[in-house]
Amino acid sequence: MLCAAAGAAVLGAATAAADPPDGFRMGRNMEVLVNMLRDISLFYVDDVDADKLLSDAAAGMTAGLDPYTVYISEDDMDTFQLLTTGRYGGVGSLIRKSGEGVVFAEPYKGSPADRAGIVVGDRILEIDGQDASGMTTEQVSDLMKGEPGTKLRMKVGKFYTGDTVQVELKREIINIPGIPYYGMLPDSVGYILNIDFTDEVSNDMRNAVMALREQGARALILDYRNNGGGIVQEAVKILSFFVPRGTEVVSLRGRNPEENAVFATQNEPLDTEIPLVVLVNNGSASAAEIVAGALQDMDRAVLVGRRTFGKGLVQSTRPLGYNAYLKLTTAEYYLPSGRCIQAIDYASRAEDGTLSHIPDSLITEYRTAAGRRVYDGGGVMPDIRVPAEYVSRFAYIVYGKGYVHDFVDDYMRRNRGRDIVPGAFALTDEDYADFVEFMRDKDVEWESETERLLGQLKEAAEAERYLEGIETYVADIEATLGDDVQDGLQRYRQELTELIENEIVLRSAYNAGVVEHNILKDPDVRAALELLGDAQRYGEILATKDTDRK
Repeated sequence: MLCAAAGAAVLGAATAAADPPDGFRMGRNMEVLVNMLRDISLFYVDDVDADKLLSDAAAGMTAGLDPYTVYISEDDMDTFQLLTTGRYGGVGSLIRKSGEGVVFAEPYKGSPADRAGIVVGDRILEIDGQDASGMTTEQVSDLMKGEPGTKLRMKVGKFYTGDTVQVELKREIINIPGIPYYGMLPDSVGYILNIDFTDEVSNDMRNAVMALREQGARALILDYRNNGGGIVQEAVKILSFFVPRGTEVVSLRGRNPEENAVFATQNEPLDTEIPLVVLVNNGSASAAEIVAGALQDMDRAVLVGRRTFGKGLVQSTRPLGYNAYLKLTTAEYYLPSGRCIQAIDYASRAEDGTLSHIPDSLITEYRTAAGRRVYDGGGVMPDIRVPAEYVSRFAYIVYGKGYVHDFVDDYMRRNRGRDIVPGAFALTDEDYADFVEFMRDKDVEWESETERLLGQLKEAAEAERYLEGIETYVADIEATLGDDVQDGLQRYRQELTELIENEIVLRSAYNAGVVEHNILKDPDVRAALELLGDAQRYGEILATKDTDRK
């Protein structure tokens, strides 16, 4: 017995040595990390910033997890609170770099900046006595933000007159609305643009739905394109407007049982019968996918657009002390059909550290309430697919270099006082000819995708000794492409015209005016209106059981 006991003890000790318990390993690694931080701080050849050292260590610890698990330092809390609440203390305007300085790019309607008469293009010269002429946008932003109620004195170069004026602003809590626009479209269809899921956005959604119903809306389009998500509870509240009270709409499942939860609607709905179309694209993620996917699973709405991003992960914020936090992925969410739409497997990495999408062989079929087929593992697929609009790289470069802003500056000065009506305003042929002339001496270094691929073809053909036989054809194609600035200005006139019009409308009617200006030209919106005008087709989509939308 003694020998057996001794043997067991030896075996147990060997096992423990080979695979120590989690608690021991955690303590050991914490001690090693603390010792590393201490020794680097004390003995490294140069002075080391302890805060940066911790941030780098935190970034290293989370690098192998997923991009949503991040360390939030005390200095980052303002940005984090802005993302979660949509509120900050400031004067209420976007800013941008222009030349060597910074200008106001978009004063929010009704904000302190707007009420003080600030317009797009006003140049920031001085902030509380500090010369701002050479500052970056980050430096200017930091100085303009602050505690609500505090005053800010600025010296501003006025856009229209060139005069330098003193402006005193009082910082306020600036609320960036999660629903920046809603309105009525033709055929009594209401439209609501929901851009995020910050705190209390559900109240804005409720107000929008009720206002549109009072205006006679017989159907609704909910636009969740490019909505990156946010607070899950806000998504549940929004779902409660359209489904019966007590309906289970999403569940959370994590490794820790404390993270498991089932969310059901708690409030009486606003309307369980009104036809709904939800617009989605590859920028729709997280809470936006919960709303879209749950409405699809319950056959409560038809989805129009393109496949969503596929973020089925849920984050919780945990305090670390000293006003620092860890935003940690703690669970996956599951839609009413039982599917999780997470598209990337962050737990399984290749040897080189790269990630892969979940393969089709592991994608599972589920059924909606009416028996329609839906799938997990790859975002939410729309019921009606609309191809994405192509925007040329040339147009992006012209806009990114600030040439559109500069041209519109001249246009607004020449047309000061002109009545710009969203939806009715259009750039004339003469206006675009002025833009072409304006661009004549501008530098636009660009290469079209076709030109780039043609260059690759030439390299491959030369390496494989085919080039001599096809050189004449390649030369003809190169001559046809004509990738110069003047050719690009004509080839991509439609996209550039839209960018110019949007900038002009923004300066006259704010961001809501830009949405209104473009809404009836939007292919997704047109597809939604066409569907809502055909009640039979709408009903058939929600009832069809054998449609494959994988």
